[in-house]
Amino acid sequence: MTLQTGPTFFSFPADALAQEAEVAAVVAGLMAEAPRVSPKYLYGPLGSRLFDAITELPEYYPTRTEKALLESCRDRVARATGPAPKLIDLGAGNCEKARSLFDALKPAQYVAVDISADFLRQSLSQLQRDFPHLEMLGVGSDFSSGLRLPDAVSRDNRLFFYPGSSIGNFTPEQALTFLAGIRDHCVGAHGGGLLIGVDLIKSEALLQAAYDDALGVTAAFNLNLLNNLNALIGSNFSVADWRHRALFNVEASRIEMHLEARRDLGVRWPGGARAFRQGQRIHTENSYKYALADFKALLERAGFSRIQSWTDDNNWFALCHAAI
Repeated sequence: MTLQTGPTFFSFPADALAQEAEVAAVVAGLMAEAPRVSPKYLYGPLGSRLFDAITELPEYYPTRTEKALLESCRDRVARATGPAPKLIDLGAGNCEKARSLFDALKPAQYVAVDISADFLRQSLSQLQRDFPHLEMLGVGSDFSSGLRLPDAVSRDNRLFFYPGSSIGNFTPEQALTFLAGIRDHCVGAHGGGLLIGVDLIKSEALLQAAYDDALGVTAAFNLNLLNNLNALIGSNFSVADWRHRALFNVEASRIEMHLEARRDLGVRWPGGARAFRQGQRIHTENSYKYALADFKALLERAGFSRIQSWTDDNNWFALCHAAI
């Protein structure tokens, strides 16, 4: 085995035109009749650390449930995925979930992808010290609107890993497009597939507590989005003017996170401004909850086959492996 001197990092930042389009899209969302902002702006150096703290909260069941599920069925997962895959971790964050699979999967290469490039660099550097013989690549990229991988990742035997129920941040229609795009990254190669976590439908009380914890960590995570917007578009949002709201939309089967104005106020940015009424909300995130049969059907519509799934004893969470 070759001793790796450290992970290799790639960055695919948006060019000037794409950055202008991104700012324009954010402004359009803020100016909409029902204001909205993409959940990707929840992240960044501070947002990523706050999300790590959320995963430690007693109310936040997804992380500990998925962790236990990965541990209990990792050998079955390894049999399903096959030997020595190139493990491509989407939204890698602190890389801990992928780490838990290394012994069972014995990946030939680990590729960690995350929008928060600085946070990823720190996480992956530590991981490389713990696994000095595993080739590791870090990719700083916003993959929500299209995934780009460096040429150093060959197409053969790619196993995309998308844990944490992050697929729930997409509408079902958006999820279908995203999943089909992942499949396209495997087509024409030997082997390949997807290992994905999905949050299942459960009691409203359990869901509500998970997204509105007693300590207020999720509130801080949501409110920090305003700081990220200020940096991106030059706005003058004040965190003190807003409060966190989380609710379960039964009809749509999703948790919604919002920021609610505490008073009548105005927000400015270069070239524009908007007034917000007291109680008016900015929609910041959805987290869709699925029936397992419905999610398997979504994977099939995206072009995957030979779908296997595993759930915890409470049927709160599922892992699905889907082949091309």
